[in-house]
Amino acid sequence: MSIIGIVAVAENYAIGKDGRLPWHYPADLKHFKETTSGHAVVMGMNTWRSLGKPLPNRLNIVLSRSAQIDRAENLIFLRSEKEAIDLAKFLRCDLFVIGGQKTYAEFAELIEAWIVTKVPQTVDDADVFMPEDFLNGFSSVETRSLSDALRVETFRR
Repeated sequence: MSIIGIVAVAENYAIGKDGRLPWHYPADLKHFKETTSGHAVVMGMNTWRSLGKPLPNRLNIVLSRSAQIDRAENLIFLRSEKEAIDLAKFLRCDLFVIGGQKTYAEFAELIEAWIVTKVPQTVDDADVFMPEDFLNGFSSVETRSLSDALRVETFRR
């Protein structure tokens, strides 16, 4: 089991705007689905709200200190990153950290690899960003191209 961060990042490190992705690239959505299917995904409450329902063929772990009101077969609400890590020890799959900004920060020291889609644009009115140094201590091990001028780069510690 590995803990892997997966994120799409604009040139100015933007990752969100008004509770959503600030772009729509079908190639990146397909890449995300293919990469995370069959695994567990952990997300914060804002990311959960933006999805609106559990991602199919994945164990969906939502971090929330509030009430657990949603119910679904592949959905678990946990209160902390520590609870997610404790659960992950029993999983026979990878744990993908899928956002948002606060959840990425909570898992920063535990993430063993990053899968980063580099979005070829700047989002001037974005309101959620990755820190510019989030890849410090990581080295690029693979780069591949998707359509729409998107590049996916994998980094490992």
